[in-house]
Amino acid sequence: MFNARATHPTRRGILAAGGALGLGAVLAACGDEDAGSGGSSGTTAAAKSGPWSFKDDRGETAKADRIPANIVAFIGVAAALHDYGIDVKGVFGPTRTKDGKADIQAGDLDISKVTVLGNEWGQFNIEKYAALSPDALLTTLFDDAGTLWYVPEESSKKILAVGAPSVGISVYDRQLTEPLQRMLELAESLGADVKAEKVTTAKKRFEDAAARLRAAAKANPDIKVLAGSAAQDIFYVSGSNLSIDLEYYKALGVNLVEPPASTLKASGGWFENLSWENVDKYDADIIMMDNRSSAIQPDDITEATWKKLPAVKAGQVIARDPEPILSYDKCVPLLENLAEAIEKAKKVS
Repeated sequence: MFNARATHPTRRGILAAGGALGLGAVLAACGDEDAGSGGSSGTTAAAKSGPWSFKDDRGETAKADRIPANIVAFIGVAAALHDYGIDVKGVFGPTRTKDGKADIQAGDLDISKVTVLGNEWGQFNIEKYAALSPDALLTTLFDDAGTLWYVPEESSKKILAVGAPSVGISVYDRQLTEPLQRMLELAESLGADVKAEKVTTAKKRFEDAAARLRAAAKANPDIKVLAGSAAQDIFYVSGSNLSIDLEYYKALGVNLVEPPASTLKASGGWFENLSWENVDKYDADIIMMDNRSSAIQPDDITEATWKKLPAVKAGQVIARDPEPILSYDKCVPLLENLAEAIEKAKKVS
């Protein structure tokens, strides 16, 4: 089913609607609405002492007298840190689906054990946040202005006034390997054992998957891959120059469909809006579709023009995660799935 949202004309709105390639449409500002809470598991680094500091991708250094124990993070960051053994007290961002299950962006995180400060765009319960006595606020950055992702701009001053130092990891205009390394460094600063076998094995698997994708792209240079996202009235086609996954795929040699810069301008360079009548504007052999809960999923698309696309008819539609969970373990399948799709694809465009 389509998760309705309302168009938001600001820079933040553009980012949320397509910053990581279109959410489809709307951003309904829901204030500080409660999204529920659960117990808290603390952090595995809580027992460690000594001063803590971390220079983030805004160039700002977060500092504390001890390693943060009461961490609040954007859900995707919390999921990545969980893979490195670092748990958080509170989260914000898409955490639960309408049926109460964990959102895809929660990864392996047990959402019943964290306090959810907001589940949708614009939601951030400041009172619950303060009650957690937070000593670190962690999220990502989808622009070069240092805007903290999913921290409501209209209440950001109040949120930051609570006193917890903030950290932003940039997922803007760089290749996937860079934010992956930065998240690993953040996890290490919080007490993670980055030399643990689980971590080193995942990184090796990632490197192997990248080599496989490079080989698949080299062996099938004519296979065109389009990154799309579905909304009720709009089909978004992503450009590859700002998204961390697409920039990396392009660097590995994947033949990505690239809308001209002039059509991307309205979204700040992220994507082109197409009506469903014009969904066949670009030829593609494989279509990667936004798998976030805010986008319509391929099986729920009823538009006849979609069903007529050669890639759709050939069954060459795969999932894309425009906001990858930044742990090596979670990024391995992204590379493997695309590599397999390219290896098996028939030329249909």
